[in-house]
Amino acid sequence: MVSPTGWSLWTDTLDGAARRPRPRARGALTADVCVVGAGYTGLWTAYYLARTHPTLRVIVVEKETAGFGASGRNGGWCSALFPNTALAGQMRPALAATVDEVGAVAREEGIDCDFVKAGYLSVATTPAQAARLRREAGSAWLDAAAVAGIVRVAGAEGGVLDPDCAALHPGRLARGLADAVERRGVTLFERSRARRIVPGRVVLEGGVVRADAIVRATEAYTAALPGLRRELVPVYSLLIATEPLPPAVWDEIGWERRVTVGDGRHMITYAQRTADGRIVLGGRGAPYHFGSRVRPSFDVVPAVFDHLRRTLGALFPAAASARITHRWGGPLGVPRDWTPAVHLDRETGLAHAGGYVGDGVAASALAGRTLAELITGRTSERTGLPWVGHSRRRWEPEPLRWLGVNGGALLASAADARENRTGRPSRLGSALSALTGGR
Repeated sequence: MVSPTGWSLWTDTLDGAARRPRPRARGALTADVCVVGAGYTGLWTAYYLARTHPTLRVIVVEKETAGFGASGRNGGWCSALFPNTALAGQMRPALAATVDEVGAVAREEGIDCDFVKAGYLSVATTPAQAARLRREAGSAWLDAAAVAGIVRVAGAEGGVLDPDCAALHPGRLARGLADAVERRGVTLFERSRARRIVPGRVVLEGGVVRADAIVRATEAYTAALPGLRRELVPVYSLLIATEPLPPAVWDEIGWERRVTVGDGRHMITYAQRTADGRIVLGGRGAPYHFGSRVRPSFDVVPAVFDHLRRTLGALFPAAASARITHRWGGPLGVPRDWTPAVHLDRETGLAHAGGYVGDGVAASALAGRTLAELITGRTSERTGLPWVGHSRRRWEPEPLRWLGVNGGALLASAADARENRTGRPSRLGSALSALTGGR
């Protein structure tokens, strides 16, 4: 049976205890730090605050359940990728170290999230992709035979292996972090919507939290807060998961290690082999919705799921007839300049982090650790990174925002189509990178 509409593989494979809801926030509450949002950013912030300053009173409030958003629905890549290429080199050492840190914390806290660090393989499946990736990779370029020795992707002309990436079960990581922060003394409320955030106070449905420092960790759901509709746009990414594949299929694919896999197209595609022997494959293509709206119905786009199914068969023909057991999606947060940021206003005590453009599993852990240091007044190599205090302009008002975001997606698709047709890198792709500032 295919899972219920929008029900992710990651949610479906949580144990019963991990699904148990936590209490709602009621009445007047007081804390030293209040974190709004129990996704990765909020949970990692709470975790490092509790670990380094255990006497702090920390409250986390979450509208749904811990890991409800992109943190519990993503493709399970914990990578050192950074969406702004101009800053990627400066951010790389800290992000690479954070990939290892996520694995270390999972082991230390007993979080069974299937963490395996085997790297990320970017595969060129067309001559145009090969020309572009080879130019970027230099001496790190792998020929087709070397790529086939890692995983056999149909039509692969070569690729690049990035060692700083791990595959994991994102739902178990999110729920495991929620348990870990509670064990360390953090109070976590679920089903507790924040209606307004002002200095010193978070106004909830049914209560209020007063705190010296308040962290907004709401990512794609930021637009729902007053005055923040143009801060980040919610862009949808959709995924499918196969049934566990038999050994004969894996013998044909040759995907022995759990290296994560993507191809070189402009319209992003990403995949992992799960610990129980499935292929999870995701990609963009769902539309941006006018006014930065986010609704459960937007998680399901049959045309995109059909496209992902065709992509699965094109990349891995041996899995073309595999049964698809899960189809799901969700929004991620994209800033106007494609640059994640970490902020603390010391005068007001208001802090926030996010805008990861889909590469947030490791970045959110780094952001949370950095926020904890900023809030407690510690200076480190992390607090000096270029995304700390980064200022970015807001998205344009509607209808320009709708035209720009959906136009960018059409541009990416057109660039891929032109490259497939001509065999040469497309100038449209270069224009897209210039427009977004991203990779």
